[in-house]
Amino acid sequence: MIKAAPKKQLDSAAGALDIARRVLSIEADAVRGLIGRLDERFLAAVSLIHARRGRVIVSGIGKSGHVARKIASTLSSTGTPAYFVHPAEASHGDLGMIESGDVFVAISYSGSSEELLEIVPLVKRRGAKLIAMTGRADSALAREADVLLDAAVEQEACPHNLAPTASTTAALALGDALAVALLSARGFSADDFARSHPRGRLPRQALVHVADVMRRGNDMPCVKDGVPAMQAVVEMSRSRMGMTAVVDEAGRVRGIFTDGDLRRSLEKGADFHAVAVDSLMTAGPKTIRAEALAVEAVQLMELHKVNQLLVVDERDRLVGALNMHDLFRAKVI
Repeated sequence: MIKAAPKKQLDSAAGALDIARRVLSIEADAVRGLIGRLDERFLAAVSLIHARRGRVIVSGIGKSGHVARKIASTLSSTGTPAYFVHPAEASHGDLGMIESGDVFVAISYSGSSEELLEIVPLVKRRGAKLIAMTGRADSALAREADVLLDAAVEQEACPHNLAPTASTTAALALGDALAVALLSARGFSADDFARSHPRGRLPRQALVHVADVMRRGNDMPCVKDGVPAMQAVVEMSRSRMGMTAVVDEAGRVRGIFTDGDLRRSLEKGADFHAVAVDSLMTAGPKTIRAEALAVEAVQLMELHKVNQLLVVDERDRLVGALNMHDLFRAKVI
C-alpha cells in the first residue's frame, strides 16, 4: 500500500511548481518581447557581419560571458566563423587576435561592464566594427556601438529581480536569431553543417545522399508504358516496394503504379489482363534527383504524404527508387 505524502511535503512541491511555471512564463515573455522590437538595427547587424572581411569576435563577462561563448559557438557551427574572447584576457594580450575587418559583438545587459568598456576604444582603433547587445540603450556601451541590438527585458525571473535569468535567455535567443539569419544569407546547407560536425547522428543523416540509399538495376521496379496492368502487379510483388515505376521507351518516367492504385482498381473491378497500366497508374509522380540529400527525400515524402519516390536524372529518366523502409535502414529517420 502506497502511503500519502505528508501535507508539508505536498505544499512544498506545489510551491516549487508554481515558482517554476512563473520563471518559464517570465522568460517566455522576455523572448516574445524581442519580436516586436526587431527592426532595421537587426538587419544592419546581419549586413555588417555578412559583409565583413574578417571574423566575428563575441565577448562578455560573467553570465554574459557564458552567453557570448554559446553565441560564438552557434555562429561558427552555422557558417559564420566566430570565437569568444574574454574581455579581461583581451587587456592582457588577447586583443592581438582582433584585426581590421573583424566584427566585435559585445554583450552586457547593463552596458556598463568595466572590462568591456576598457577594451572597446582599442577594438575600434584596430578597425573592427562594434555590435552591442544590451538592455540599456542609453548605456556607455550602446553609445559606442556601430549597431545596437536591444535585448531589454521587463523583469528578471529572479524574485529579487537581480540574478540574470530572463535577460540571459533573451540574449541567447537574440544570438540564435542572428546566427540563423546569417545562415540563410550565406545559403548554408545541411551538407555544410555536417562538415563542421564530424561526430554524431546528425552529420550521418546530413551526409547521406539519395544515391546512397536508393535501389537501382534489378532491384528497381519498372515496367514499360502500355503493358497489361497484371505485369505491373507482378513487378510490384517482385520488388516488394509497394509500387513500380512506369516509363516510356527512352526510360523517362510516365507514372507510378502503387498499392493504393491497385486497391482502387480492384474496387472498380478492373481487368488487369486486359487494361494497360497507363489507365490505372498515377501520372506525374513525385521524383527526386540522385544527388539530393536523403533528408530532402524524407521532407518530400512527408510534405506530399507518400511513401515512395522515383529517382530521375536531368532528362527525367529513371535511375532509382526508394521508400521509407530504405531510409529507415540507412538510419536517416
